[in-house]
Amino acid sequence: MSNPRSIEHVLKLARQRLRAAGIESAALDARLLLQDATGFAAEDIVLHPDGVLLPTAIGRFDAMIEQRLQHQPVSRILGVREFYGRSFKVSPAVLDPRPDTETVVELALDVMKGKTECRFLDVGTGSGAIAITLAAERPQWRGVAFDISEAALAVAQANADVLQAATRLEFVTGSWFPAGRDTFDLIISNPPYIITSAIAELSPDVKDYDPVLALDGGQDGLEAYRMIAQGAEGRLNPHGVVVVEIGAGQKIDVEAIFGGRGFSLVSSRRDLGSHIRGLAFAISR
Repeated sequence: MSNPRSIEHVLKLARQRLRAAGIESAALDARLLLQDATGFAAEDIVLHPDGVLLPTAIGRFDAMIEQRLQHQPVSRILGVREFYGRSFKVSPAVLDPRPDTETVVELALDVMKGKTECRFLDVGTGSGAIAITLAAERPQWRGVAFDISEAALAVAQANADVLQAATRLEFVTGSWFPAGRDTFDLIISNPPYIITSAIAELSPDVKDYDPVLALDGGQDGLEAYRMIAQGAEGRLNPHGVVVVEIGAGQKIDVEAIFGGRGFSLVSSRRDLGSHIRGLAFAISR
């Protein structure tokens, strides 16, 4: 009989409980939470399954498993999320950055390829994942991280400080676009695009823990794109580009919205699920 305090035994019980709750990523989630509760590296857990855990570590781990059983995402429990190879602090004030959004960052880097200097605006920055990643990947670029939520901006600024990107970013609070007449080479956004009536149908991991402000795209899920297209008209430099994340199946509608404002689609990018996730627009010539 295995030791009830061994890594193997404790992990097995946790996986069983998570699977019984319908959590498909039970094995990965249990391992990540155990790593945090114990301070062990992944290889320690694999190489030493008979290792005995201290009662305090088991207590921390059990508390984390209870949180996950309530469908709280692992990133929310740990307070950090990996994005584009970097760790970002997350809080209840910000959307949990997801791999789909990495696709949008890749699209922006691609359409701006060769631009040594670039001034960009990240509309609805949240945790700052997009803005900080662009500043980190392109150290000569400068940007404005913009959000309606002061609490979200505080998280973004803290992330920028840790990731040493703060000197290349401004953090501004407001609705949709900063005041003034500043123009940008790149305007990028992962806006809210869920239809209001569909939010209640989302998985508990999303609807119960992501801020509604970052999810709710209005009655048709497209309200944010109308605001961005309208605002970008007078804030984009010549040869500038607007890059937005979209929900699955929204390409035609979003393209029509930007087309009505004088923009044409110049590029797109699919996510890992083969959905078109990122669109890039330029002013039609």
